[in-house]
Amino acid sequence: MAARHEEIAEELRRAIDDEEYTVGALLPPETELAARYGVSRGTVRQAVAALTVEGLIGSRQGARRVVLASRRSQSFAELRSFAQWARAMGRAASGTVVRTETRPASAEDATRLHLRTGTDVLYVLRVRGLDGERVLVERTVYADWIAPAVLRIEPDCESVTQRLYEDMGLVFAYGEHLIDAVSAGTRDSELLGVRRGSPLLRVRRVTTTQKGRPVEWSDDRYRSDAVNFSIHNSIGSNPLARQAGPGLREPFAAPSG
Repeated sequence: MAARHEEIAEELRRAIDDEEYTVGALLPPETELAARYGVSRGTVRQAVAALTVEGLIGSRQGARRVVLASRRSQSFAELRSFAQWARAMGRAASGTVVRTETRPASAEDATRLHLRTGTDVLYVLRVRGLDGERVLVERTVYADWIAPAVLRIEPDCESVTQRLYEDMGLVFAYGEHLIDAVSAGTRDSELLGVRRGSPLLRVRRVTTTQKGRPVEWSDDRYRSDAVNFSIHNSIGSNPLARQAGPGLREPFAAPSG
């Protein structure tokens, strides 16, 4: 039989999945949750701690907890970082920074981040892994106003997204996504350990705050055998979802629709 805090954690997960608490919303205070479930505040803390570890909610000292994602949120309609997505699938995410550079914004950087051309931006080249296997190369450009906070984060941080929330309360919402297929060039093949010319899935995305202010834009290249994207159509919605492909040693379970 599950412990009471585990039951409460599962009820909260379902409430988040059902959008009773949407991304960016605050969870009720501990006292309110304790009264609702007829338990002590300590039991509530155990339940929400589990959701924090999973990346579903964020926790800052002295502040109420905010919803960062849901278990179904491979959907690109809301933000889930690569690390949060991996944890929800029961996998270990890793990240290695290959290169960091402060440089003047190019015309493309300026357009995507709503900056003046030449404004200093932060460029980060990072390789992401799942259970030790390299599956993703990220080329991310951070806007000038967030770059100092990113630079303070240790290079092997599992989730920059969650750290920025913990450090400064920043909650993201996804914006534009462009998805296509490209061939691995020399650099990508070296970083991912694949043959030159191998097919990669490319996602070019702009991440914004909830108020629409661009935070970063990124050119992400996935090993096509390790990650794929699916669309679940209905009359009400057409969510695009990220899921694991067959190339990993142990395949992920497909996400619910």
